[in-house]
Amino acid sequence: MAETILKCVGVSKFFGGLTALDQVDFEVNTGEVVALLGDNGAGKSTLIKCISGVYKPEQGKITFTGKDIVHSTPAEVRDEGIETIYQDLALAENLDVGANVFLGKERMKKVFGLFPVTDDEYMRQEATKVLDRLDIHIPSLKQKLVNLSGGQRQAVAIARALYWNAKLVIMDEPTAALGVPEQRKVLALVRSLREQGIPVILISHTMQDVMEVADRIVVMRRGKVAANMMRRDATVDLIVKHIIGASEVNE
Repeated sequence: MAETILKCVGVSKFFGGLTALDQVDFEVNTGEVVALLGDNGAGKSTLIKCISGVYKPEQGKITFTGKDIVHSTPAEVRDEGIETIYQDLALAENLDVGANVFLGKERMKKVFGLFPVTDDEYMRQEATKVLDRLDIHIPSLKQKLVNLSGGQRQAVAIARALYWNAKLVIMDEPTAALGVPEQRKVLALVRSLREQGIPVILISHTMQDVMEVADRIVVMRRGKVAANMMRRDATVDLIVKHIIGASEVNE
């Protein structure tokens, strides 16, 4: 039976007089892809930032693998195993694949036993191992990221998360600005993570992506959870009604 790895209970966040999150309950189980949907301003990004340590909620509890993370810094949350991949990917385009997988944690070696330099060969070899796990083939890992496609860059960002032992991956609009073949590859990466038991929170405005890979769908509206349903019980029409708050939705 799936185990709950992330649990948010009664999470509220205020910005001055604005209630961004209002008593939100949200959870993710191991090996589960949860789509987090909602219009702009619905509270999705605020919830993710509370989970990833960027914001501190005024009320509520957030636990990950049973540990309270509500007061953790973003670095501490990452150390616990929550990796957030934003649309900008936070990659260094002037560096190669290996260097990006090890970005900020570069492996060093000494030349002539004296001078520290980056161990590029080791980093590329390690990057190859994790890309193989994801069934990703990049012709040369010596290429700088600026020369890679959007889908390949997503793969490098996911590979970095996986290499540093991510236990939960949050993906913010991963297929935005990608062509159809690239979108297919990113969705295959989401499935690959799930198959390895790593849950994914998928924020997307693309209903086709959601219906293809999500196990469960959570819709937010005006800072509250408007719907929480299994993918098999959902239709695009029903999801849209929850997003816009149409009165025809049966509670």
